[in-house]
Amino acid sequence: MPLDFDSLRRWPDVEAPDLLASDAADRLILDESAPFRAGLADVALAIIGDSYGALTLGAADDGATGIRVHQDSLSGEAALDANAYAADLDDRYRSFDLVPELVAGAEVVLVRLPRSLDALADIADLIARHAAPGVVVIAGGRLKHMTIAMNEVLQRSFGRLDVSLARQKSRVLIAREPRELAPYERVRTAHHESPLGPVEVCAVGGVFAGDSIDIGTRFLLENLPATIPGDRAVDFACGTGVIGAALALRHPSLVVVASDQSAAAVVSARATVAANGLEGRMTVERDDGLSLLPDASESFIALNPPFHVGAAVTGEIAPKLFAEAGRVLAPGGQLWAVWNTPMGYRAALNDLVGPTRQVARNTKFTVTVSERRERLEV
Repeated sequence: MPLDFDSLRRWPDVEAPDLLASDAADRLILDESAPFRAGLADVALAIIGDSYGALTLGAADDGATGIRVHQDSLSGEAALDANAYAADLDDRYRSFDLVPELVAGAEVVLVRLPRSLDALADIADLIARHAAPGVVVIAGGRLKHMTIAMNEVLQRSFGRLDVSLARQKSRVLIAREPRELAPYERVRTAHHESPLGPVEVCAVGGVFAGDSIDIGTRFLLENLPATIPGDRAVDFACGTGVIGAALALRHPSLVVVASDQSAAAVVSARATVAANGLEGRMTVERDDGLSLLPDASESFIALNPPFHVGAAVTGEIAPKLFAEAGRVLAPGGQLWAVWNTPMGYRAALNDLVGPTRQVARNTKFTVTVSERRERLEV
């Protein structure tokens, strides 16, 4: 029985009618790539950017084996694993970081186009350098998120680019003939004067705000307390790690634990740690939530929660993060958060963490501090 795309789920991400686990772009990528995938040898197929498993499982259902897969989101990896288990296809693929082993010798690479041109440049460069000389790259997305600049990025790494006809508001770009490329530096670094002092910010393609300090993070840094309770701080959903690094630089005795579920964010934050000489006091882990930290273990958490899933704006992500912060904070511990004012998170913070007060507000953002209430004995 062919794979039922409508049966795929986004778990552990939020399920919602407007946030599907597969869409028309996934189906178009699979259809356009079918002639190239036919009769493909084991481990000759790589897939990059598969949100929840539609591309991987569609190819596996067509007979592909040894598929190498990279997903930026850790929750996307979990969803792929769950969907693969349900479809009895969990022995057909392996997950990789965005490293040469992902595409080494690959003859076909399927790519769900990222919104970031820098991320696409990272992907295209990796494939052109390490895939088979005759590799065919089928990269697709929704028309509303595609630009001519994506063609230009691919053409910097490949000598031939073909464009498909549009179907169901989706299109694919087919790249071939890898070019001989000059040295390429994936990590970009910039120096900033943050509200807490000078800091180096490092970023790879696709991480939020790149090597800049976004205005929400800057507003939070401007309003953090002068002293931090205890000797540890958590930079939750850390992105490039700029909040944690700035805190560690300002408070020389502070140990910082940073985490993010994005693979690009973790690479970026670890580079930020190294660039600021913080290897002994700041660690970065890839984690969905704060699963690596025990209950009631921390006294201070800083958070700038994301409110996008891909291109979709959603208020469903932040409450999950607030609940995790509430679990990890010790009684009396504090969550300092910045958020877009229209999202109206204060009630959720009160419910999921504890009493919440506004610290600062400007035309766009609100900074709040929530104190973990005492836990009731059961």
